[in-house]
Amino acid sequence: MDTMGRHVIAELWGCDFDKINDMDFIERTFVEAALKAGAEIREVAFHKFAPHGVSGVVIISESHLTIHSFPEHGYASIDVYTCGDRIDPNVAAEYIAEALGSTKREHLEVPRGMGPIRIQKAPVTAL
Repeated sequence: MDTMGRHVIAELWGCDFDKINDMDFIERTFVEAALKAGAEIREVAFHKFAPHGVSGVVIISESHLTIHSFPEHGYASIDVYTCGDRIDPNVAAEYIAEALGSTKREHLEVPRGMGPIRIQKAPVTAL
């Protein structure tokens, strides 16, 4: 293993308003994303804001998946952080982006726990 963890930070634009404002949909999506990536789920906590927006976390044995949505802007920020080399956080991040209907996305992966941060930025993907 060349890193203690992998942290994917994703910016999702053009997301479906109804999807990123629906706490139950987001919770199901994040649980499914964690399972698709092969993670072991420990705890799930989400909160719906008024008049809109959702924040939440899925705690996994390997670390976490988080979101904060801004439906009025069609935007969601997500983090998928996994420790070890068994799970690829990009699997979960891509699943989430597709499920939320993102038409434009940008993500970067940050290796964690290995000294100075080396950021490798991925190109913006417009769909």
